[in-house]
Amino acid sequence: MKLHLSKLEKGYINASVQITGSKSETNRLLLLQALFPNLKLKNLSNSDDAKVMQKGLAISDGDVDIHHAGTAMRFLTSYFASCENKNVLLTGSPRMKERPIKVLVEALRELGADISYAGTEGYPPLRIKGKTLKKQKVSLPANISSQYISSLLLVAPSLENGLELDLVGKITSVPYIKMTLALLDEIGVNTEFEGNHIKVHPMAKIADKALVVESDWSAASYFYSIVAMAEVGSEIKLTAYKQNSLQGDSVLADIYEDFGVKTTFSNHGVILKKETDFKKSTIILDLSNAPDIAQTIAVTCFGLGIACRLGGLHTLPIKETDRLAAMKTELKKMGAEVSISADSLSLESSDTITSNVSIDTYNDHRMAMAFAPIALKTDVYINDAGVVSKSYPDFWKDMKTLGMIVKGV
Repeated sequence: MKLHLSKLEKGYINASVQITGSKSETNRLLLLQALFPNLKLKNLSNSDDAKVMQKGLAISDGDVDIHHAGTAMRFLTSYFASCENKNVLLTGSPRMKERPIKVLVEALRELGADISYAGTEGYPPLRIKGKTLKKQKVSLPANISSQYISSLLLVAPSLENGLELDLVGKITSVPYIKMTLALLDEIGVNTEFEGNHIKVHPMAKIADKALVVESDWSAASYFYSIVAMAEVGSEIKLTAYKQNSLQGDSVLADIYEDFGVKTTFSNHGVILKKETDFKKSTIILDLSNAPDIAQTIAVTCFGLGIACRLGGLHTLPIKETDRLAAMKTELKKMGAEVSISADSLSLESSDTITSNVSIDTYNDHRMAMAFAPIALKTDVYINDAGVVSKSYPDFWKDMKTLGMIVKGV
């Protein structure tokens, strides 16, 4: 599906949007619910990734295909490995078979897991025979994707002796680790996180518990970008969000102050308001703890003619696509001067934007959504626009709610 996006029909925005539950929280809680069935959940994500996670958790024997869902691949690896009598082939899309998983597999093997590679060493697909894991101590590099770490932490309370995890080096994506531990705490699991050492105590069962999943802050990033590029006075209300969020991407509220966007928390939601055109000449950010919003921020800067220096992006090359390379290619199409390194993206300020460019999305939902707000500045085409269903199936419908002209080509 190719879409043509045009400028808003009206001069400014005043709208309300209901955002689906956080994919990150949903997939963590779905795994915990599989381990503790008396956990009840509300406001689950309606994303493809959440649906794949639910389907995978229901399988005990045979093939489990998680398609492009990296979170499901990492989380289900630990789940199947630690559940006795599970016997599966865990596989995914061609891109998923290029995404490394060796660090997690080695850690699980160290705990006693029975996992073998069905293809290339170090990559999916995986043959997993579930068994009781009695060992409790393991170490991991601290600068890897937090999903490897969270995968182990989520199954930890179900292990006979719990888990002691030592992280070697400088820890990245700390908010995602803290999110996982906070959710464990919410269902009554005792955890400790001191320095580079994490301990999760075993727990055979939990008390009856009902949790409401907070809406997705990564999804909110696209609305921050839209408000930043809209006229002063524009306002969007998003539900349901909380000020003391567990999600690392909630840092958006602080970051977008530099783009003139004020965030107000009210009645289980947030109001984003464009208060001023004030802007810095260059935005400099370390996004080690929130790499998923890097694409959105880069496009916001380009749309506003602001330079940016975004660092801490070492996990982006192993996402749904090499996001750094993809951003460089697509921004250049629009006339940007951009350079990348192994962990950073630099964009120079520019006063011109090339119109009617077709943006390739590389099977990456965030590529499609990050570039959508540029339609406030010029017409743009989005190739394979349906890829947004991975995390936000209603995205294009919600863009129309704002007054954006969205037409199929």
